[in-house]
Amino acid sequence: MGSDWTYLCVNRDMNAISVINPVNGEVLHELNPYSATDVALEFVEAKKQQPAWNDLGAKTRAKIAAKFADLVIENQDALMDQLQLETGKSRSHAFEEITGGVAAISYYAKVAPKLLKRKKVRAGVPLMLSAYVEPAPVGVVGIITPWNYPLALSLMDVVPALMAGNAVVQKADNQTSKTVLALRDLAKKAGVPSGIWRVVYGDPAEVGNAVTDNADYVAFTGSTPTGKLVAERAAKRLIGYSLELGGKNPMIVMPGADLEKAAEIAVGSAFGNAGQLCVSIERVYVPNHALAQFEEILKRRVESLTLGTSNEFKFDLGALTSAAQVSRVDGFIQRAIQEGARVVTGGKAAPEIGATFYLPTVLADLPVGAEILHKEVFGPVIALVGYNSLDEAVELANATEYGLNASIVGDTKTALKLASKLMAGSVNINEGYRATMASMAAPMGGMKQSGMGRRSGPGGLLRYTETRTIGVANPMPIGLPNRAKDFKKMAPLMTALARVMGKL
Repeated sequence: MGSDWTYLCVNRDMNAISVINPVNGEVLHELNPYSATDVALEFVEAKKQQPAWNDLGAKTRAKIAAKFADLVIENQDALMDQLQLETGKSRSHAFEEITGGVAAISYYAKVAPKLLKRKKVRAGVPLMLSAYVEPAPVGVVGIITPWNYPLALSLMDVVPALMAGNAVVQKADNQTSKTVLALRDLAKKAGVPSGIWRVVYGDPAEVGNAVTDNADYVAFTGSTPTGKLVAERAAKRLIGYSLELGGKNPMIVMPGADLEKAAEIAVGSAFGNAGQLCVSIERVYVPNHALAQFEEILKRRVESLTLGTSNEFKFDLGALTSAAQVSRVDGFIQRAIQEGARVVTGGKAAPEIGATFYLPTVLADLPVGAEILHKEVFGPVIALVGYNSLDEAVELANATEYGLNASIVGDTKTALKLASKLMAGSVNINEGYRATMASMAAPMGGMKQSGMGRRSGPGGLLRYTETRTIGVANPMPIGLPNRAKDFKKMAPLMTALARVMGKL
């Protein structure tokens, strides 16, 4: 999911990290970083406190989660203010984080007691034996979250881990650590015991490795290269892990689709959070016969977008979250131009608005194999490509190492058939990403190089558990055989029973 960077400068004398306001370049605050030893100690303390949290039971934890959701809603203005201050995103996209996060809390508060309940299953020998299965918490979960959606992703990953009875040590990105700490403090106010949800930050490699090296399970959201390192490190310790990684998400505009509607969907899907979103659309495929008309419509709609910073719902797009992001996005665009791409609109920074604003961009006439068609930009850029048939569109859409999200615009019945041909963990019809992202009961994750495992849905909680099986030998006049003479008597009966059970 994007690049794993932190926009900071380190004061070597004081060992403090200065976090920069992305809009004006001024220092927001300083952080005292955690060392690897500090992180290890956080896990030690969390492990001590986790059993008591688990002993509260799923119903009690669910009541705490419901109260937590209420507190997030009550404090949403302050949370959005902090979120915008650290990320530079628009009020609209800050609000999207709030709604997504609250939906996650509410969903798991509702389903956790049922998911964690002990269930009876068919035993090997009816009447004589009983068997049960139950999920057990893994212990202390390490969760590593990025800077682009610190509020929503924290709640989507941390809350189910807590609901499962685990303690959590979360590595927050330095840039957005205050947002995460504000959430954690509200959770404590709701009733989560102090020390059950711990937040650490500091040098990305040192702190991230320390989290992976001490966790009983690790959930990582970030870039594919870093995700592979996390997986390798976790595998050496034989601990479970889930990875939500990069994407190069396509949208297919089907023949006969309403081009005005399709262009508006593309705008909303590609430029959400100024394109700094793992599931944002980066490639748009349009029938060649409609390509010129669609380009004209898209250009008009993109150029109507407003950019700026405000704590009101005033601007469509906010800033990129760092100068590094501006350089990254502009680098992709300049290399695309060198490869022969044409800039339809945008294609440059907008320093007159603020330090890290970048104009939403549309590129066309891209040659086959162009870098920008295959590598994740993670910024406000649409690559526009024509196709001759739906089979070709599917082939082009799948021609990437990633498989996180995809979109189809057009007739729903036909689109549903087409969706099964796309190698993506999520496919949205007549929407870009919100139709799937907003469905908390449905799993969300990637195919191919876009990750392993899923967040959301029942599996989003159960990934943080181990399954325990309990077998009971019931009191009966005849028990299970232990000695040869017992087997001699019981073997014919057990054979007959096996035949009956097989037919049933």
